[in-house]
Amino acid sequence: MTQWIAACKTEDIEAEDVVPFDHDGVHYAVYRSPDDDFFATDGFCTHERELLCDGLVMGTVIECPKHNGRFDYTSGSPLGAPAIEKLRTYPVKVENSTVYIGLG
Repeated sequence: MTQWIAACKTEDIEAEDVVPFDHDGVHYAVYRSPDDDFFATDGFCTHERELLCDGLVMGTVIECPKHNGRFDYTSGSPLGAPAIEKLRTYPVKVENSTVYIGLG
């Protein structure tokens, strides 16, 4: 069963940006696409566990701040070395200007 957790407000994230969200000791990253859609992934790069919220967002790509590994945050797919393992993604919904992440 999915548990919906409030992660942030829509105004907390600019288009083509990422913010961190922590819940129960787990780090997540919440993204806003250029088309104003919202997405969520695990908060750490799969290559060397760097926080993705410190990375650079370009379109629907997040670039890790350490070794420039890149992922498509809409699907979690790695886009080239050194990142080869997929990011876990989470369902997202927006209600009353609040972004919720589906966990569980």
